[in-house]
Amino acid sequence: MRRIGRYCAGLALAAAVAACSDDAAERRRALGPHPSPGEALRAADAGRGGRLFRQCAVCHAIGKGAVDRDGPNLFGVMGAPVAANSPRFAYTGVLRALGGTWTPERMDAWLAAPAKMAPGTRMAFPGVADPLDRADIIAYLRTQADRP
Repeated sequence: MRRIGRYCAGLALAAAVAACSDDAAERRRALGPHPSPGEALRAADAGRGGRLFRQCAVCHAIGKGAVDRDGPNLFGVMGAPVAANSPRFAYTGVLRALGGTWTPERMDAWLAAPAKMAPGTRMAFPGVADPLDRADIIAYLRTQADRP
């Protein structure tokens, strides 16, 4: 009986992923093979980005006032200074040396390849290859703040 329950749960998950994928596939076709970050952001879906953020939530909280995990809390990160969003987190020197703020373009570069943007970062995540997936995550991050 337990195997059947797991099988049904697996089918439900596969159906949910397929439903999300159809919309994303349609948006990818409309954007073409190499959309700019700006083009991808204009087509971004924050709801899908929230679902994609689950992979980030392994290390990052995103609730207002939530504690840091292996990575800093990302609530309000968009528009915040790089390496300063969470005053409690011990950011690496290479990340602090980047300076500036988290704009959609900078976040896109970070999500694409963190180690390329900040060689020596402790963030072991290899990156998100798909530009639309990155745009969806950025759109979600933009909704997770007190400021617009």
